[in-house]
Amino acid sequence: MKKLSLIFFILSSTLLYTVRCVAQSGAAALLPESWSLAQCIEYARQHNIQVNSLQYAQQSAEQNVIAAKGEKIPLLSASVANNLNNANNNVRGNGNLVNQLTSSGAYAVNSSVVLWNDNSVNNTIRRQDLSFQSAGLSVQQAQNNVTLAITQAYLNVLLAKENEKYVSELVHNTDSAVLQSKQLFEAGKVAKISLLQIQAQLASDKYLLVQAQNTIRLNTLTLKQLLQLSTETPFEIAQVPAVNAAAAIAPVAEAQQLALQNFPEIKIGKLAMDISTLDIAIAKAAFKPTIKATGALGSGYSDVLLNSVNPKTSYFRQTGNNFYQSMGVSVAIPIFAQRQNKTNLEKARIAYKQSGLKLQSNQLVLTQAVEQAYLNAVNARQAYDAASQQLTAATESYRIVYAELKLGALNVYDLLQQRNQYVQAVQAFTQAKYTAVLQQKVYQFYMGTPITL
Repeated sequence: MKKLSLIFFILSSTLLYTVRCVAQSGAAALLPESWSLAQCIEYARQHNIQVNSLQYAQQSAEQNVIAAKGEKIPLLSASVANNLNNANNNVRGNGNLVNQLTSSGAYAVNSSVVLWNDNSVNNTIRRQDLSFQSAGLSVQQAQNNVTLAITQAYLNVLLAKENEKYVSELVHNTDSAVLQSKQLFEAGKVAKISLLQIQAQLASDKYLLVQAQNTIRLNTLTLKQLLQLSTETPFEIAQVPAVNAAAAIAPVAEAQQLALQNFPEIKIGKLAMDISTLDIAIAKAAFKPTIKATGALGSGYSDVLLNSVNPKTSYFRQTGNNFYQSMGVSVAIPIFAQRQNKTNLEKARIAYKQSGLKLQSNQLVLTQAVEQAYLNAVNARQAYDAASQQLTAATESYRIVYAELKLGALNVYDLLQQRNQYVQAVQAFTQAKYTAVLQQKVYQFYMGTPITL
């Protein structure tokens, strides 16, 4: 018996482990091997914890809508009660007490429905529906924030990779210069100090390469953390075609108009004003009478279990004889509610004014953000154009100087000086290019254009 139990335990453990491995491998298979920007954005929009939390809040708001609609359905309740009572009763009227144990029951079904309450039920339904729409816009707002953060982090990784690429080329060129300098030194055309200088520069370039590789790893980690991927999940971004940093920039007035029409912040503000308007109507309804229709069905029975004196009446006969029906209309008229209704009305009016100010603030903040994005895009474009011209000139100068070095017509000091100017030009151009791309994407996003590379 123990042997069978041991075999069953081993088989069960093996099966559970296999299922777990298959589940993990299946989940991993759903993730791409290399992530494009579109895949990163879509994954974050679906799996971000804050976004998912707001989606649950939206689902809760949807339940509030369903509950508000339920106020139109008649209220129906049933009650069943049974009591046991033991007492000395004067059942014959002669003063002699008889100890009796009696059982009694009562059954009832009650219903009521609101006939009129100054449209408060309908206003409540509309209010909850607007709250549900606002919750959905909050989800969209969070997704927009995640999209912008992912885009910036993704472009930072691309920038670091391009930096690493040109530093690698720099190391290769400097290494070639070292070999050239060795040949010139052995031929007696350059001094040893020149050879040492170029060798020192090679070591410095290799250090820059290590720094560039570290930057790639750090920026990749930042992007991975924004995606909220686990530590053991492998992550690498996909190769992308050359980015376009010279896209046209639309007028700021056009971008502001589109942002005011489409961005969820403004829609949320307008919905808040509509909700406050309904809150005022609901608060006013509390001053009006509420008319309800009511109805009830019921019956009951009573029986002496011990020491019965009178003949017993059957259960069904009693419940049939005691069956009753009632219908009616009730009117609840508010007269004095300790100023609660008036306070609620005043607070609703204040909330309406606050929602109006909030909407104005959202509109102002959004238009200012769009204007700032426009200036950032224009400035970044101008910096990119200037850096492009600078790089063209520095590249040509470095090419000429490097060719002169090979011919022995230039010393190493002049080469290093020209090389440093080239490095600075490349760094400035690369930074300006990705800054221009980022600012253009942000500006276009305010206009409703999805972010793509």
